[in-house]
Amino acid sequence: MPQVPLQITFRHMASSDAVEAAIRDRVDKLEAFYQALISCRVVLEEERLHHQQGRHFNVRIDLHVPGHEFATTREHHEDVYVALRDAFDAAQRWLEEQTRQVRGDVKQHDQPQLGRIARLVAAEGFGFIEKADGSELYFSSFNVVTPAFEALEPGMEVQFIEDYDAEGVQAKRVSVGKHSPG
Repeated sequence: MPQVPLQITFRHMASSDAVEAAIRDRVDKLEAFYQALISCRVVLEEERLHHQQGRHFNVRIDLHVPGHEFATTREHHEDVYVALRDAFDAAQRWLEEQTRQVRGDVKQHDQPQLGRIARLVAAEGFGFIEKADGSELYFSSFNVVTPAFEALEPGMEVQFIEDYDAEGVQAKRVSVGKHSPG
């Protein structure tokens, strides 16, 4: 359970044991996923509309986790359970993002490096770039952006991204001139 008890509020509608149980179940699932949940407040409101327009529900969820707060509101759903599902799905996505950030899984954009073409093995479609520290880095013709691999010559200054794959460290997105990240 959250460190602070779950708060459920029904506005402009009668409370419902079934709806409250559905809310508690969804909060339990959030906490099972993100155990550092400090508090959760859920407000379920039935909008007062003209009787010919049917029932509409709004759901507001306020979550508090260490260092962050989150609030979401889902409005105008005719089915209370659909309104709850949509609101809790948004809360789940936010907690997933918090988890990625805490673990450091948020992708950092690689910074291009500068180097020079050290040598080319044109017949086999690969070459080596001399990095600023004097070491060399393999690259394949498939990793050349611009100009075409065939137009590269030893000594040309290039930009590249250092990347890891099954064969080890390689230069990717090799280009002469302005390099655009992405």
